[in-house]
Amino acid sequence: MKTLISYSTSHGCTENTARELKEHLGGEVQLANLKDNPNPELEKFDRIIIGGSIHAGQIQKRVKDFCAKNMDELKAKELGLFICCMEEGENAQKQLRNAFPEELHEVAKSTAIFGGEFDFEKMNFFEKMVVKKVAKVKASTSKIDHQAIQKFSKRMDKIFNPFLFLV
Repeated sequence: MKTLISYSTSHGCTENTARELKEHLGGEVQLANLKDNPNPELEKFDRIIIGGSIHAGQIQKRVKDFCAKNMDELKAKELGLFICCMEEGENAQKQLRNAFPEELHEVAKSTAIFGGEFDFEKMNFFEKMVVKKVAKVKASTSKIDHQAIQKFSKRMDKIFNPFLFLV
């Protein structure tokens, strides 16, 4: 099974989680940062995983454009969707639902929230100011959910066999 993890990252959190996910998945796995490679050759892959980070409640435009441009091909593949965000609970679930088109949620084998980070060293002055004011966070912090990454990879690697129900 050949897998493509296509993602967009602003400060590196989504890239780090994509790399961690790659280590847990079976088969051949390739990473594609949509900033560097906005048009990966999807036909070469059996499985596509798409991820991005949430900023001000929205996923990156690159991820939205990638999904819109490749909708039909994505719906025909084994699909996984994930986000990185600092919200938790229902707020995080809402961000996940809003990040990707409903058509993709309907066919996705797995979806997940991998947590997030505020890395002050990689933020500009304005971003730091907003995070301090809105999130009330004063220093770099990480809430990466490593268990969620492992759980997602296990669900993606699970093979669906309809004949198991006939036993």
